[in-house]
Amino acid sequence: MKISHYFELEAHVTGGIRESVKNQRKMLDRLDLQYTTEPTLDADVFHCNLMGPRSVWYAKRARSRGIPVVAHTHVTAEDFGDSFRFTNALARPLKPYLEWAYGLADALVCPSEYNRRLLETYTDVPTSVISNGVDREKLEGFESLEAEYRDRYDLSPPVVFLVGHVIKRKGLETFVELARRLPELDFAWFGPLDRSLKGRETLSLIDNAPDNCTFTGYVDDIRGAYAAGDIFCFPTHEENEGIALLEAMTAGKPILVRDIETFSWLEDGEDCLKVSGSGVGAFEDALERLKDPDRRRRLGTKASARSDAFSLSAVADRYETLYAEVA
Repeated sequence: MKISHYFELEAHVTGGIRESVKNQRKMLDRLDLQYTTEPTLDADVFHCNLMGPRSVWYAKRARSRGIPVVAHTHVTAEDFGDSFRFTNALARPLKPYLEWAYGLADALVCPSEYNRRLLETYTDVPTSVISNGVDREKLEGFESLEAEYRDRYDLSPPVVFLVGHVIKRKGLETFVELARRLPELDFAWFGPLDRSLKGRETLSLIDNAPDNCTFTGYVDDIRGAYAAGDIFCFPTHEENEGIALLEAMTAGKPILVRDIETFSWLEDGEDCLKVSGSGVGAFEDALERLKDPDRRRRLGTKASARSDAFSLSAVADRYETLYAEVA
């Protein structure tokens, strides 16, 4: 079986979508499936990761030739808003476009149960939940970078941290306000700033953050983030899954999240701490509790064990099954 595993705008799109595609291709390598990263109709399955105009063009022609189309639902109108400049304005017209584009597929891959429930309001195309997975090999040896990255950004433990693009939707306002309320703790957000793509409100939050809140920008070795950080604080308002969350769990870090539907599979007090509502006070209280190193250790150990189910080796077979079903 040959797969056309296409990622439109691959040279330009970063963040979680890029990491998911990398993980998918590692899984295809594990399965020893033949695939090309080029869009082609010389394949048994056309699998597209971003439903842009070129992907749509190939999807329509693939279907006309009887080649099944699999589409990843990385993008929804719900998680598009509060991301970059102009995304709020584009979120509303994006939904009918995605309803039409995802409707061209024979099967949709959803990274979480929440994402699947959302996509069922878009189209009646059959869906399969397949996690983006976590590349455990990518994090190997992260502990050795602790001193280097803490020295580089002048961080003292316990460090409250987050990994990913700095965007409002991921809880930027909450993150900054927590740093302001807890000046005795260091906060660090590891990830690209892309200032030219940010709206005025986002830039204001970044530029007026307190001194104990560091925005590192792009880091050359993401393992350093998981080495330097002690508490993974993820107050995101909307998420399809959250690869950085899975990575933090794999690294054995205690997890603090907003109690949104995406994270319903996590158990409050067992493998994470959850905060309900939109207020900052409950996050502040949770961080006070996480100052206890024994609590951090216990939650981090359980988070690491829970992450085993998301390893690439645990997820890979689901792709082989899906391709066999549609081909």
